[in-house]
Amino acid sequence: MDGDGAGDALALDHLSKRFGDRVALEDISLGVPRGEVFGILGPNGAGKTTLVRTLGTLLSPSAGSAQVAGLPLNRENAVEIRRRIAIMPESPGLYLRLSVAENLECFADLYQTPHSKERVAAALEAVHLLERADDACGSLSKGLRQRVALARVLLSDPEVLFLDEPTAGLDPGAARGVQELVDDLRQRGVTIILTTHRLDEAERLCDRVAILNTSVRKIGRPEQLRDQLFAKSLTVRTLDPLTAPASVYAGLPSVEHWCEEAPATYILTVTDPAVAAPAVTRALVAAGADVLSINESHHSLEDVYLELVHRDQEVGQT
Repeated sequence: MDGDGAGDALALDHLSKRFGDRVALEDISLGVPRGEVFGILGPNGAGKTTLVRTLGTLLSPSAGSAQVAGLPLNRENAVEIRRRIAIMPESPGLYLRLSVAENLECFADLYQTPHSKERVAAALEAVHLLERADDACGSLSKGLRQRVALARVLLSDPEVLFLDEPTAGLDPGAARGVQELVDDLRQRGVTIILTTHRLDEAERLCDRVAILNTSVRKIGRPEQLRDQLFAKSLTVRTLDPLTAPASVYAGLPSVEHWCEEAPATYILTVTDPAVAAPAVTRALVAAGADVLSINESHHSLEDVYLELVHRDQEVGQT
């Protein structure tokens, strides 16, 4: 298991879920510390929603064990776990004829939320919707409905919040608004489990991510995953092609090998960019080259995701 699990908001130990002969989740072990925003990424059918439903007590695991919000995941603890967590599905599931406040009051009654009026007001304030409390939900944009759905899951003041594709189908402005709300919740110390297909969103919001494809393929901070999967490199651009690039780059400190990507553009694989870049600059100047730029190449979380998915596809074809 990733971490010792002591005091974690989530602790999974060889958790698996099968539906008949189909394996949805296989041998998942990980820990999520309290207050962390933890991303779960993976292609369709990877088991993301199954994992959320299992940890939310909606499905029973087939094997393994877990602790959710400090409680063992089992039938006896299901009700108490639900009191400590909240799940926001991709579809808001609101009553469109009711006002924003009426929706929240209805759900507060269903949750048996104490001090419900105060909790409704606090939830609306958290998502910046106090001024829209009396508006019918059917009159709101999809982005504002997502905010109402987020307010609904905040009614119980959850310790662990599961957000399943919270910005799916939203325009960039509305998606950014929801992302800012997630940032606000992070500051309040809420543990957030985020499933998303927006890899830029995961990179911006998540402390760590797990790449899931039935089993966990990789887990860590985005920068750690980049370092594990990709070699460090420099992109060098000169005004004109070098007449003898091999004599320029050969033997330079931290430069392992090089290739010409395009005329006057060179990719150098290096062990330490901070050592290699000055040495490369000096060598180019000594060779009489006009240097346009020397930049360290940065791989995105999308590059990491696509590389792992591509490897899985290659394994599946063998």
